[in-house]
Amino acid sequence: MSISFRQYWKLLARHIAPQRGWFLLLVVLLLSSVGLQVVNPQIVRVFIDAASSSQAADSLVAAALAFIGIALFQQVVGVGATYAGENVAWTATNALRAELARHCLALDMAFHDNHAPGELIERIDGDVAQLAAFFSQLVIRVVGNLLLMAGILAALLLEDWRLGIVFAIFAATLLVVLNQIRGIAIPHQKARRQAEADLFGFLEERLAGTEDIRSCGAVDYVLRRLYQLQYAILRSNRQASLMNMIISITTSSLLMVGNVIAVVAGYSLYQSGALTVGTVYLLINYISLLAQPIHELAHHVESFQTIGASVERLVELRQVGQLVKDGPGASLPIGPLSLTFDQVSFAYAQKEPVLQDLSWRLEPGKVLGLLGRTGSGKTTIARLIVRLYDPTAGRIALDGVKVSEATLRALRQRVALVTQDVQLFRGTVRDNLTLFDRSISDEQIRAVIEELELADWYQALPNGLDTLLEAEGRGLSAGEAQLVAFTRVFLRDPGLVILDEASSRLDPATEQRIERAVDKLLRNRTAVVIAHRLGTVHRADEIMILEDGRIAEHGERTRLAGDPDSRFYSLLQTGLEEVLA
Repeated sequence: MSISFRQYWKLLARHIAPQRGWFLLLVVLLLSSVGLQVVNPQIVRVFIDAASSSQAADSLVAAALAFIGIALFQQVVGVGATYAGENVAWTATNALRAELARHCLALDMAFHDNHAPGELIERIDGDVAQLAAFFSQLVIRVVGNLLLMAGILAALLLEDWRLGIVFAIFAATLLVVLNQIRGIAIPHQKARRQAEADLFGFLEERLAGTEDIRSCGAVDYVLRRLYQLQYAILRSNRQASLMNMIISITTSSLLMVGNVIAVVAGYSLYQSGALTVGTVYLLINYISLLAQPIHELAHHVESFQTIGASVERLVELRQVGQLVKDGPGASLPIGPLSLTFDQVSFAYAQKEPVLQDLSWRLEPGKVLGLLGRTGSGKTTIARLIVRLYDPTAGRIALDGVKVSEATLRALRQRVALVTQDVQLFRGTVRDNLTLFDRSISDEQIRAVIEELELADWYQALPNGLDTLLEAEGRGLSAGEAQLVAFTRVFLRDPGLVILDEASSRLDPATEQRIERAVDKLLRNRTAVVIAHRLGTVHRADEIMILEDGRIAEHGERTRLAGDPDSRFYSLLQTGLEEVLA
């Protein structure tokens, strides 16, 4: 994949546009800096020629003061240009980080199943940091040095057209060579960036599973795999460094040729009387000054290798499209919602079908108890309803409205999914209950807490709603985490609630407390209760048993419980709930 400057710019253009004022200031400072660098050697030339011809001391002092003043002002302009460039670049790339984070959060579960969080962190932060560092230097260094090169060549043309043409050809040749070899390390840098992303993903997964790794004696395996990933980084970095060495040697060799040309030409023209001593100094100084932008450009050619790999990866990430598209905006009614599955089938990533030709309807306000072995498709049904995935065939509707026709935001506002693994965040209890929705008042939160009979839990919090929770809810019991999840649901007031084995990990005393909260939660709402245990579905109006992705049995709970020929009746009689595990 070949990356052009247009693609570099395209990544940031939208975020740089709001900073037009800063960008204009940056352009002015750059042009001023270039002009001062070209003018200052002219003043030294005047000083040298004046000293050689024994002119008055006043002229020498004036030239010296002018040189010092311009040099100091040049430093001020340089600092200003650097500040403006850094400000523009980092403001733009921070906005790009937010855009990429929003993009990743909107991508489908299939994408996240194949990309570890650590890898995405390296993409969103690591690769963008490379782009920020380069782009801030690009404006200051690359553009500034190209302008400086043009100014120097123009000054040489004014001094002697022959020298100007010779060094213009030399500079053009050097730039062409640099452009030809600038991409030789990009594949290796891209491999290095990917190896680093793999390492971050590996570390994130293994650190999250530290307890299991140590208890199962897998520490040696983890360390061996860590060494393998680090070696992959070393190997690609070594190959990229070799390519960068080739670029550096090529640049240094060409610059040495330029210096030889400058010395020989200056000496010859001075001997022939065509140039004064001051003009020879000016020539040597300009050629030395010309070496500066070429060295800088060569350095940034090396930077292009690293940033080129990062840009490729960022472009690839932005090009990943959503399989689950946002709906056109059909409205979902207030109150309990009916749920309809019409010949729904689904498979993960073209594998064996998980669900096959499911058709059923749940009336508003009814509770469906969903039973089945692990892998029978129960959780997949929940994911399809909230559109974490879309079915491969058939349609799912809420009160006659296809779920794909409502916006994702509206759908997930009207449908709530509560699992046994409640995700809690580092932040206050308030933020965790409202999921950072500032429009929900403290009075609303307290009213819900009272309704769920959680006042004792709330009063035990040391700082009330301002109590800080640790990452992943450390410090909360499983029961308290479930209470947080139920409160979230109440604050949203959905029309359909899906409970995915929400009380399977609780002790009996806590479970009774949760059960009372669930009764309130399901009141005047449609519900799907996914369970491995029969006792969990005692409140269900209907029972559905899945087997190999198909409906093995579906009907009213009371009828199935009294039918000796039903599977549900057999399970109740034998009590072998483990058969559903």
